Amino acid sequence: MPDAPNDLTDDEAVYFAALDAAEALADCCRQLRGRDFAAGRDPLGHGINALMTALWDRSFSQSEIRAGFTSALNDMNRYAAGQERR
Repeated sequence: MPDAPNDLTDDEAVYFAALDAAEALADCCRQLRGRDFAAGRDPLGHGINALMTALWDRSFSQSEIRAGFTSALNDMNRYAAGQERR
């Protein structure tokens, strides 16, 4: 792994930017949780729906979007080690 951000390849820079965007979306969903309006009562539903819409608007196909979400769901148990909550 490169020592400094300037040492990243273009592919690595895009990959790490995607990780940063995912962290930002997760932080926004956490901040909405429990707020007394529709997005606060279902922050993940609204956040994931907004992500899906943004992907569609950027020319990803329904099949690509569905495959991405399905792949993530299929990996959840491995990542979460079977725990319901961290």
